[in-house]
Amino acid sequence: GGIFYMDNAMFCWQCEQTAGSKGCTKMGVCSKDPDVAKMQDVLIYLLKGIGFYATKLIEKGETIPQEYGEYFTEGVFATLTNVNFDGQRFVKYIKKGNEIKKDLMQRAGHIENVPMGADFISPETRGEILNLSERPNLGVMDDENLDMDIRSLREFLIYGIKGMGAYHHHAYALGRFEPEVANFMYKAMGCTLDRSLTAESYFDLNMELGKTNLKCMEVLDAANTGTFGDPEPTEMLITKKKGPFIVVSGHDLRDIGDLLEQTKEKGVNVYTHSEMLPSNAYPELKKYPHLIGNFGGAWQDQQKEFDGIPGAILMTSNCLMKPRASYRDRIYSTSVVGYPEVQHVPTNNEKKDFTAVINKALELGGWPEDEPEKKIPMGFGRNALLSNAEAIVGAVKEGKIRHFFLIGGCDGARPGRNYFTEFAEQTPKDTAILTLACGKYRFNKMDLGTVAGFPRILDCGQCNDAYTAIQVALALANAFDCDVNDLPLSYIVSWYEQKAVAVLLTMLYLGLQDIHLGPSLPAFVTPNILSVLVEKFNIKPVSTPEEDLKVILG
Repeated sequence: GGIFYMDNAMFCWQCEQTAGSKGCTKMGVCSKDPDVAKMQDVLIYLLKGIGFYATKLIEKGETIPQEYGEYFTEGVFATLTNVNFDGQRFVKYIKKGNEIKKDLMQRAGHIENVPMGADFISPETRGEILNLSERPNLGVMDDENLDMDIRSLREFLIYGIKGMGAYHHHAYALGRFEPEVANFMYKAMGCTLDRSLTAESYFDLNMELGKTNLKCMEVLDAANTGTFGDPEPTEMLITKKKGPFIVVSGHDLRDIGDLLEQTKEKGVNVYTHSEMLPSNAYPELKKYPHLIGNFGGAWQDQQKEFDGIPGAILMTSNCLMKPRASYRDRIYSTSVVGYPEVQHVPTNNEKKDFTAVINKALELGGWPEDEPEKKIPMGFGRNALLSNAEAIVGAVKEGKIRHFFLIGGCDGARPGRNYFTEFAEQTPKDTAILTLACGKYRFNKMDLGTVAGFPRILDCGQCNDAYTAIQVALALANAFDCDVNDLPLSYIVSWYEQKAVAVLLTMLYLGLQDIHLGPSLPAFVTPNILSVLVEKFNIKPVSTPEEDLKVILG
């Protein structure tokens, strides 16, 4: 009935590009096949039960081993859009999940009123996993009678957990495991099995996720800056240099740090790609002269950009697209990333060996000559902006800066994303743009000049550096002694996957009003839930740049 296609091969609607803005039912737009979709559903189902038992133990005052928290975090991250397409890896996650769940069940002993499915133990061969009753029955569409608004809020919560899981993973890769984050993930995932939960309870859990994700981004910020120093404003090269090279994509600073160390004096240049771009501003990464600059644009251009390039590619996290034959022999995954037949660099005893990637780069020989140099400014992290807070506040008070726009988020391939380019182009000359995440590629190479001595485009970093933007907003509100919603600051947010969901929940938890969200609204948000978000937070779907600017600037 309605949107339930119980006879479908799969059902997934977690990303912005989902088929027809309704849901992928035959094959993922991302290229996830029904088999992998099913395995991800089984893994999430397992994790819900693990969350339930872990929470029972925590309530008794017990501590869950950090190793379980890391497994849980990696498990949710593996199911995030464009991360892992490798069925064999999911079989391994499922086996490990069974082992952990059995241990937790044994430690918890007898529990009254265990929700249905909490004690689920999965079969452990690919064939049997795929045969688990009908296909979509463990995932989004597990219960035809579930109220649609409750399903909407439940999935909102699960996608927020996946997004926060990605940030937590990057933090503990740098030695900052955060029990508060892990414990909330257990609790929230466990709650999704509770059939008696009301829409209000789910709404509250989503707000608590926003609060916990703020903590998580703070921990990740401390991990990144504690390891690699505070990002500094930097002129970054965006053109090619002669010689062998490795392009590093994804988000993981630990991986690029290790790679730079291992490529020292090897005659191999390293370029960042997509969300790795901010690496060019961190002192402890910048110090390597062979970190050359940034190559290419946002993630959705990778198939065209990587097509037969004479260098090696390392994917450290999302966003990976189905590799074309022309570069399948030179793309490597590591960490949580996976694709069938793509070479994987494993983590052994905390250390990765990138020799295979380095040798491939040397063998391919690299770019034949230098391109004429072009550089763009970036590296306006939290520290850089807050240390200039006085100058910024002064410029606002003197009327030199009339308004700030935070234009950022995840980019994507769907038409309608030009909205963000046109919006940036049309912002008046006495306004400044804060940008972060790969949404910035829509306009970061345009020269929009300066305002009050600052570049008009201030690149604050990765998607997790929404933390920077939030800190800047709070500092400005403090300086003007006003509510953060009374600042001359507007949020123009593009979303694509689940980290954007986590960041959005953080912004809502902080009470930020009037967020413009686009290019389309999430398929998993029902009209009722949308009207609640509009009523409480005045969330607005983007219209046209002209209209929206008129409304914002009055």
